Amino acid sequence: MYHDPVLLAPTVDGLAIKEDGVYVDVTFGGGGHSREILKRLGPEGKLFAFDQDEDALQNTIDDSRFTLINENFRFLKQYLKFYGVSKVDGILADFGVSSHQFDEADRGFSIRFDGDLDMRMDQRKTASAYDVVNHYEVKDLAQLLKEYGELRNAMAIAKAIEGARQEQPIKTTEQLKQVLNKFLPRNKEHKILAQIYQAIRIEVNEEIQVLKDFLEQVPELLVKGGRLSLISYHSLEDRLVKRFIRDGKFQGEAEKDFYGNISVPLKKVGGLIVPDAAEIARNNRARSAKLRIAEKL
Repeated sequence: MYHDPVLLAPTVDGLAIKEDGVYVDVTFGGGGHSREILKRLGPEGKLFAFDQDEDALQNTIDDSRFTLINENFRFLKQYLKFYGVSKVDGILADFGVSSHQFDEADRGFSIRFDGDLDMRMDQRKTASAYDVVNHYEVKDLAQLLKEYGELRNAMAIAKAIEGARQEQPIKTTEQLKQVLNKFLPRNKEHKILAQIYQAIRIEVNEEIQVLKDFLEQVPELLVKGGRLSLISYHSLEDRLVKRFIRDGKFQGEAEKDFYGNISVPLKKVGGLIVPDAAEIARNNRARSAKLRIAEKL
């Protein structure tokens, strides 16, 4: 299985699809969400999808209404413009790492396998997890472990990595695990390793900056009444999404008009949606998923 789409029905329902509308799935992956959108589109509808991972291209859908763009969704507006599209009726994003990326040992995303320290979602990029682990200054390494991994002992972990890499380069996920062994109590080993991997992966793929770049383009692209369906998997992403929907920005107060009324481009639709027990039992990776839906005012 390439990727079992998380929260499939509520995410696509959230787009309130119009048969002749133009939609974008910015995280194509295995194409599960895209296929569901196409089922609901009429012959005049259009779906554009983005995925920077070459592996995702093999899942492309043979449908005249569908276009797959092999690029990072931070360039959303630029590539849609290339296809003559300036406004869309809905945008869907699932910010999770695909099951395929976790299951391919040589991609280096998973704590289950030994593989090269890679973690690049776009394999055309030059900098990988190897560069972060072996070449970052200790203070920068500690900073990203604290900020992106939410690790309290980030400096101690960074110093242990520095000590080990002075002896020899840390090339594989297994070597990294060995270096970190003393920080991994038996009952919390997976959780802490997952936080460390998450921090390195976010840095390699610039995930937080990419998310901000993407969200800032959304209000301009959506038609009035257009919908946004976003699935986040960790609190860093979810906080940014929630804040942007509420305030139209990532920091500071929401803009106000001349009369002191809050003036924001989006409004939330419904409350937070999370997977039910049946979905989590079927797909354990859904357990931390949070879906938020918004509409362009």
